Amino acid sequence: MKVIPTTHPEVLLIEPAVFKDARGFFLESFHAEKFRAAGLPVNFVQDNHSRSSAGVLRGLHYQLRHPQGKLVRVVTGSVYDVAVDIRRGSPRFGQWVGMEISADNHRQLYVPPGFAHGFCVLSETVDFLYKCTDVYTPGDEYGIAWDDPALAIDWPKMDYLLSGKDSELPRLSESNHLPDYVAGA
Repeated sequence: MKVIPTTHPEVLLIEPAVFKDARGFFLESFHAEKFRAAGLPVNFVQDNHSRSSAGVLRGLHYQLRHPQGKLVRVVTGSVYDVAVDIRRGSPRFGQWVGMEISADNHRQLYVPPGFAHGFCVLSETVDFLYKCTDVYTPGDEYGIAWDDPALAIDWPKMDYLLSGKDSELPRLSESNHLPDYVAGA
């Protein structure tokens, strides 16, 4: 397993060792001791699985009082995955990192608490799995507009399908519900 820092040192790209032969492949998507040794969290408390169609854009989501770190991966299809630093006072506040994660490249991304997360579907369908460090808490869900011009996220060019809720999210500058940056945390 390789753990590769991104432009945001807290957001980590994980490339598992993939063993292929004529039968297919094998990989470890999670190994507590290896994750711990790499400085990644190991106390995940909820697993989620979403299926989406081509052009669906989900996000940018986060929780404030029950912040979630997310270990995301794709088991069918492909997405463009984005994490945005929304921690007030962070030296990287409002900056984002994005990359393709697919069933073919086997990449995983760790998105820490304090980052808004979203993805758009690049394939006909996608099965998107993610482990969370805290449970989903209704009433503690927030989001940032995916197309906020101040963020200038370089999403792939396509027609997007958004939920009603996602299409009404505020810009980062308009949000009153943001986490604070704590140096060294």
